[in-house]
Amino acid sequence: MTSRRLPLEPVLARVLPPIADRGTWQSELDTLLIREKAHTREGDAIAAARRRLPMVAVPATTTVVGAAGEIPILDAFEGRRMLIAYFHMWHDGQPWPDQCEGCTFCASQMQRPEYLHSRDITLAIFSEGTYEESSPYAEFLGHITPWYSARESPELIAGRHFGFHACYLRDDDGGVYETYWTTGRGAETQLWSYGLMDLTAFGRQEPWEDSPDGWPRLPRGQHQWRTDGRPTAHWAVIDAGSVSPEAPGRP
Repeated sequence: MTSRRLPLEPVLARVLPPIADRGTWQSELDTLLIREKAHTREGDAIAAARRRLPMVAVPATTTVVGAAGEIPILDAFEGRRMLIAYFHMWHDGQPWPDQCEGCTFCASQMQRPEYLHSRDITLAIFSEGTYEESSPYAEFLGHITPWYSARESPELIAGRHFGFHACYLRDDDGGVYETYWTTGRGAETQLWSYGLMDLTAFGRQEPWEDSPDGWPRLPRGQHQWRTDGRPTAHWAVIDAGSVSPEAPGRP
């Protein structure tokens, strides 16, 4: 299916990478590979340090609200040992086009969970909004990731602004512990689109990137996660005919 609202024309490229013979090109790649391997090994070392962090207890009385109503945080694990939660911002009373584009991007990147489940991990979204107001948004976007409201869960929020990942571990006695959290670019771990963009010649095409002169960039004033006044993920649903972009109300 072709999206009507996303770009249909090729990126305007006034400058292209220099052309080299395959041997020269491969030599450049091999030089870069040394740095890529060092980057990978440093990532491995950071992950090893992360596995050695202490953890903090989450009160047993902590609850979230989902389709079944208010439930203990332990139930959000769905019987698995570990839980990763993405804390999704919500703007009370605002129409869906005005909801957080960054959190919509993050949530839209959550794919099939079988590989997480095979390592005893559940992935969930904890919304800043009430379940009643925010869950239709998840349904509109077709999310398969379990959706809950953590609005009345100060023990989980712990004074932080929504838009972060948190990782939890449970013991055999009903105890729940937070083992790690990250926000900002730390949340890019789940953004597979960015990972693939970074492999391409033009990258993300965002203004902050260090790219050669003349490389294509997003037009000035265009938000990197919005298209035609909406979070970009909306357009796949609208183009499928599920809802009109001009429809009144929340959509």
